[in-house]
Amino acid sequence: MPVTVEALAKLIDHTRLKPETKRAKIQELCEEALAYEFASVCINPVHVEYAAELLKGSSVDVCCVVGFPLGATMSEVKAFETKESIRKGATEVDMVINVGALRDENYDLVRSDIEAVVEAADGKIVKVILETGLLIDDQKRKGCILSKEAGAHFVKTSTGFGPMGATPDDVRLMRKTVGSKMGVKAAGGIRSFKDALRLIDAGATRLGTSSGVAIVEGYRWAGYSDAWLEPDKPCWTCPSRQASLGKQPKEVYLWYKERCVTCPHREQNIFND
Repeated sequence: MPVTVEALAKLIDHTRLKPETKRAKIQELCEEALAYEFASVCINPVHVEYAAELLKGSSVDVCCVVGFPLGATMSEVKAFETKESIRKGATEVDMVINVGALRDENYDLVRSDIEAVVEAADGKIVKVILETGLLIDDQKRKGCILSKEAGAHFVKTSTGFGPMGATPDDVRLMRKTVGSKMGVKAAGGIRSFKDALRLIDAGATRLGTSSGVAIVEGYRWAGYSDAWLEPDKPCWTCPSRQASLGKQPKEVYLWYKERCVTCPHREQNIFND
């Protein structure tokens, strides 16, 4: 901070991951990425070859997701998906961690799962999606450590399909855990330039969002002010504002409920007993 319009655009992975996405929407996504000079387009593997053709010779990377959105596929499958995506033109890979293994404390499996993708990526950037809304803080920290040990280049908050998106608190935790030399990608629920600036201020070095154009255009006319970092009322950092609590594991739900005991949202009965 401060962030220029150009620098902000270069932090954005312009994203379209819905299963119903048609080819025309991929073309639109790539055209917008070229016009705004975003860091990459982030897409499902089936669209990689087409996007790579559209973006050939440009500065915009092709990022594809692997093991998406659950992360509950075998390591061999994730590795194959990675190799094939890169062969067809992907230059970055966002893989979903084996969340169940992490929660089981099967750390060798989690590490080897990430290592398989890193090896298959053959030097290309690998980002590891933790799906933070399914984890408590100690699990998030361990996921970051394992990702770093396995040779990944980024840790990433969310798929956008889980119970929670990116929060500044999670980004700060991840940044503190991995240090300054590893990337932190915030993704999920980033819809405005205010969201973007707060996450960058917390330590994010990449943003995954389908609202890239709106974010850049909003920032372009609004100008930068530290006031955008001030909390909204009553509590803009509270996970309950964006979480689908029913999707969270019971112990994670209870962890957040206890953590938010002093939060004004409790009076609104968001955390139901």
